[in-house]
Amino acid sequence: MSTVHGGRIVAQRLRAAGVTKLFTLSGGHLFSIYDGCREEGIDIVDVRHEQTAAFAAEGWAKATREPGVCALTAGPGITNGMSAIGSALQNGSPIVVLGGRAPAMRWGQGSLQEIDHVPFVAPLTRMAETVGSTGEIAGLVDRALQTALGPPSGPTFIDFPLDHVFMEAEGDTSPLSLPDRALMAPAEDSAALERAIELLRGAERPAIMAGTGLYFGHGEGALQALAEEIGAAVFLNGLGRGCLPADHPQFFSRARSAGLKGADVALVIGVPMDFRLGFGGSFGEDTELIVLDAARGERPHPRSVTAELYGGIPATLELLREGAGGKARPEWIAGLRDQETELRAAEQAELDDPRAPLHPMRLYGELSQVLDRDAIVIGDGGDFVSYAGKMVETYEPGCWMDPGPYGCLGSGPGFALAAKLARPERQVCLLMGDGAFGFAGMEFDTFVRLGIPVVAVMGNNGIWGLEKHPMEFLYGYSVAADLQPECRYDKVVEALGAHGEFVTSPEEFKPALERAFASGKPALVNVLTDPSIAYPRKSNLA
Repeated sequence: MSTVHGGRIVAQRLRAAGVTKLFTLSGGHLFSIYDGCREEGIDIVDVRHEQTAAFAAEGWAKATREPGVCALTAGPGITNGMSAIGSALQNGSPIVVLGGRAPAMRWGQGSLQEIDHVPFVAPLTRMAETVGSTGEIAGLVDRALQTALGPPSGPTFIDFPLDHVFMEAEGDTSPLSLPDRALMAPAEDSAALERAIELLRGAERPAIMAGTGLYFGHGEGALQALAEEIGAAVFLNGLGRGCLPADHPQFFSRARSAGLKGADVALVIGVPMDFRLGFGGSFGEDTELIVLDAARGERPHPRSVTAELYGGIPATLELLREGAGGKARPEWIAGLRDQETELRAAEQAELDDPRAPLHPMRLYGELSQVLDRDAIVIGDGGDFVSYAGKMVETYEPGCWMDPGPYGCLGSGPGFALAAKLARPERQVCLLMGDGAFGFAGMEFDTFVRLGIPVVAVMGNNGIWGLEKHPMEFLYGYSVAADLQPECRYDKVVEALGAHGEFVTSPEEFKPALERAFASGKPALVNVLTDPSIAYPRKSNLA
């Protein structure tokens, strides 16, 4: 095979893995990679901030369960992307970050943007290395792609010294095999497997709590089969949402507290017992816990578990179904359904709330009437998106995205960009707080330039709601918690070429939302919401 420059080799290996999109912000250190991608038919998708490029790579991974790839230029390009890399690590999202780097031949002499990225990127990645020669490029890119998919899945990083990536070496277009999490072998611990089967077979009130690891493990079909076979109540968070349809008779959301506290056995799949599960306190004191994931987590469990199963999620769930199945629990499910129905009925007053500015619950009640069943909904905000997590119903895998446990604002536009590119036939609805808009609002320019008709809905209450209300409760005052009231962010996006709507009353919202989707353009529906309303929650500071 003839020799080609290093950037072409990068693109050849990406193409061999099925990569079709490279998210980036232009930088001179990356020119050869761009040239290689152009020659190999990989789309170059350019954004307005490196953080968005990395979040778009994560959004691609979330939408497709394939590696998302971004290229960040040297120095500040890499540091600008680090929050998104940290987010991908905590979400287990398989992304590959390609970094520019000052030339090796001049290293240590003060080249533009010269800094050693690996020491500070390594703690946030599954692999972080610097290419030592042009001949090393193919092997390192292959390893980065394979490592990203894991298990455990997560971000990987390679940086390319400018001279090495512009020099030539032999090209490599050979096929690349990537790990398939759907085909992983089941958990090998036979004693733990037998114990888990025994627990599930004998359970009177079984529950399943599943999250992002279930989704990345392709476990949705096996989850539904097991739940139906053993009569388990199912609760979902993160990317697990939609892995059992929201209208399945064994899925519950409002009755989650009662279901997890009341379960005698709980199967915890692909979700750590972090603050979202009360550090294990969301389950009853006497609940027997079975933990299942593709790989052992890096943190110890905050409470004791009875059985741990690490391996292929679909295959392990099938073994559990075969061993523990055949016993229905109709009274358990019916009791939770009664609670679910009662709690939903209690929300009706807020769903019908006539106030202006709007109660967030009224907004989400109206939104549900416009979204398609397979719409992809993305949350980027604090208090406003907390309501979304409660109210938005998800029916298919990969249709809900939020920042995850790292909680980084500004992720939404990148996620939305990637989701619409991956699933152009679907509605993509980005839910934003007015605070979150400040992190990545200029990406509406990206949407307009690239013709990406994402529709954003903003809950605009003029405050940092997660901070203002608790601070005033603690101290009687708040600082650094106010934004410009009634700011016309819709006018900002109109100036960038997008469609804007301004909503001040409940009756205006649904027509405005329908116009936004009908416009065929990127759009922002700027909705004034009542700043006195705070999402009811327990403290997550413990």
